[in-house]
Amino acid sequence: MATAPSDRLIIFDTTLRDGEQSPGASMTRDEKIRIARQLERLKVDVIEAGFAASSQGDFEAIKAIAGLIKDSTVCSLSRANDRDISRAAEALAPAARKRIHTFIATSPLHMEKKLRMTPDQVFEQAKQAVRFARQFTDDVEFSPEDGSRSDIDFLCRVLEAVINEGATTINFADTVGYGVPELYGNMLKTLRERIPNSDKAVWSVHCHNDLGMAVANSLAGVKIGGARQVECTINGLGERAGNTALEEIVMAVRTRKDYFNLDVGVDTAQIVPTSKLVAQITGFAVQPNKSVVGANAFAHASGIHQDGVLKARDTYEIMRAEDVGWTANKIVLGKLSGRNAFKQRLDELGIALESEAEINAAFTRFKELADRKAEIFDEDIMALVSDEQHSHDNEYFRFVSLSQHSETGERPQASVVFSMGGAEMTCEAQGNGPVDATVNAIESKAQSGAELLLFSVNAITTGTQSQGEVTMRLAKAGRIVNGIGADPDIVVASAKAYLSALNKLYSKVEKLNPQL
Repeated sequence: MATAPSDRLIIFDTTLRDGEQSPGASMTRDEKIRIARQLERLKVDVIEAGFAASSQGDFEAIKAIAGLIKDSTVCSLSRANDRDISRAAEALAPAARKRIHTFIATSPLHMEKKLRMTPDQVFEQAKQAVRFARQFTDDVEFSPEDGSRSDIDFLCRVLEAVINEGATTINFADTVGYGVPELYGNMLKTLRERIPNSDKAVWSVHCHNDLGMAVANSLAGVKIGGARQVECTINGLGERAGNTALEEIVMAVRTRKDYFNLDVGVDTAQIVPTSKLVAQITGFAVQPNKSVVGANAFAHASGIHQDGVLKARDTYEIMRAEDVGWTANKIVLGKLSGRNAFKQRLDELGIALESEAEINAAFTRFKELADRKAEIFDEDIMALVSDEQHSHDNEYFRFVSLSQHSETGERPQASVVFSMGGAEMTCEAQGNGPVDATVNAIESKAQSGAELLLFSVNAITTGTQSQGEVTMRLAKAGRIVNGIGADPDIVVASAKAYLSALNKLYSKVEKLNPQL
């Protein structure tokens, strides 16, 4: 069970649960395992691996992560009912350290309009849920959903009761990003002062970024309210405007230790590699001016700034780029590198492939890339492994080959070969550009009828030889999915991304969407 001394801040990462609720960010079991392993390398205290009752896929991913992760506590979310809690307990059974996180809404609006329950009914259900969860583990977290818009007297009543029932962490949720730092921090402080048994639990904060104040509210909860756990996600990933960004919390507390006087156990050198992995897997690129992990976070364009940094780095840099994992792109492997060197590099990057067949397939892809691209970087290896795994996930659609022709004054044409349900399809089409022609060609056979919401291209490394990483976001019948493809040829990467998105649509995996 994660405990919090007065000078220790617990980092609770919910990228795999709340972060996955970003439209289109749903991850496969293997992708979740890759991120969980990297979060363990990052040394986060608690990994919220998912919501076990939401789908069979989420259940299986949590169970797999619970069996693999040894250094972090593995957590599953559950609503405040026996079925959800039992499902969470079953998924967490293999974990060395496990936590059940149960929640119920406590604001008048949510109780009346969403739950259609009276305050007394919510009070009883909250108690029963914690009591039931304690049968499976002594590490139980309780969250009052929409806590920041809840009546303070009712909150005191509920939270005192669930602590009496054995809740060891109380998470004060600002579910809709309504909080303002001073008010949010003081509300938490008031709760801790008024609840007689508040010292029996670790207090936590969970903030959303709808007004751009998630990090500020979380830090106010820590400094003013006395919270000793922060719930956050890599890159601030999350539905709507996102969640509290882990990298910003950790570096704020670390950089301003003179103010917060707290320690965190996170290995900050793993922040940027984790950020890049999450961005690649989810297809949510990091904006260049994003603090800590943005490409420009340590870039200085102003002449005055450049002069100051050259004379003394701390004139304009309050933290060092290398402390959070930024390093100059270095050539790691080449076309003459052998399989053992490639495998060792996978291990160093935290990429664990389950079988020799997978390693061989990835190595083959690496050699093919090395024939086309003189310099191979870490980011290239991460992308090709991610692309390989995407191509095997529920691969009803699979890319085979592509040719396209475009010239000034002529309408571009594309010919695409792909498999659909095991049958090979050849299709041709024209478009406004080579990517449009490629998508039109695929659609002529797939006939998905999906709406393309996003087409995004990012260079994985520097230079014109860089692989292009393409994200395609499709929507159909209320479902939104992201497909990702990588290749030195952007048109090929686009075809792979579109087919990857179609695979996710075809899988028809439905998940519940609890908002916390």
